[in-house]
Amino acid sequence: MNLKDIGEFGFIKRITPDSVNNPVNVMRAIGDDAAVFAIGKNECVVLTTDLLVERVHFIKEAVTGYQLGYKSLAVNLSDIAAMGAIPQHAFVSIGIPKETSIEYLDEIYRGMKDLAKQYNVNILGGDTTSSIVDLIINVVVTGVAKKKSLLYRNTAKEGDVIFCTGLLGDSKAGLDFILKSEQPKNVQEKRLFEAHCLPRPHIEEGLFLANSGVVHSCIDISDGLSSDLMHIAEESNVGFILQEDAIPVSPDLLHYCKEHGYSAIEYALAGGEDYVLVCTADAKKATKLENDFYKTFKRTLYRIGTITKEKKYLMKRNDGTFSDIKPKGWDHFA
Repeated sequence: MNLKDIGEFGFIKRITPDSVNNPVNVMRAIGDDAAVFAIGKNECVVLTTDLLVERVHFIKEAVTGYQLGYKSLAVNLSDIAAMGAIPQHAFVSIGIPKETSIEYLDEIYRGMKDLAKQYNVNILGGDTTSSIVDLIINVVVTGVAKKKSLLYRNTAKEGDVIFCTGLLGDSKAGLDFILKSEQPKNVQEKRLFEAHCLPRPHIEEGLFLANSGVVHSCIDISDGLSSDLMHIAEESNVGFILQEDAIPVSPDLLHYCKEHGYSAIEYALAGGEDYVLVCTADAKKATKLENDFYKTFKRTLYRIGTITKEKKYLMKRNDGTFSDIKPKGWDHFA
């Protein structure tokens, strides 16, 4: 058996047993957007890490150093957001080919520092080493939260309403320009490209959801809606039904997909790297949550589906029929 036979998430399940040898103060280990451990009676530390590898996560010639640095930190801040925590400190480790331009490296750190300033995050250190061929960036971010307000993947409940905090699929369209070695031609295409290169972590939205008292589970969209929502379902031992006409996609994405013969819904389901949040909330209090969200952010909290007891993953199509949803998001080893 090879790694490709079990995929990324099969590998994670394989290495999870016997990983925690001292469970004191460990609140959440492998299996969520971040690990959590207690530091007092009411507070806890949230810690996440992400690794970006050239030619796997990014094509160096296709993005600026600023965009790469910004995104390297953003993807970690998004994990903190999904837990409903406040980010505090970052550590950056980087493997650098010796021929790398100093100016490019300066831009990487300028991108990280600009984003860090937006969320009052310190960059406290890390490690540097040489790399034979590819540029490698690993970022660790810590955050803090109240124990009672933390959001997890494994706590969705039957009957919960599924919400997402932003538009889906734009990042995949932005990635298309990189994979096709094309440049965006107009303002709309540039916005799609920037959705991929400069994603906004939904920190404030995550805190709002965590403090609402009615949200049961949460995850950020890094691998794609179909895959990430399935993580919630599997961890919570439930199923879900999504409403096709409720999946939020932008006018720019609709125009792009129509022009190129693609499905905007498929981009939303399978794209990944949108870094919006998907959560499940108490159905009886869902309308109030929507209204409060709108009052706070002056935009919509999108109601996209329902959590079910039956462990099936379904899409209710616009014609009233149902179809199975298969996870089509990113899997490193599949």
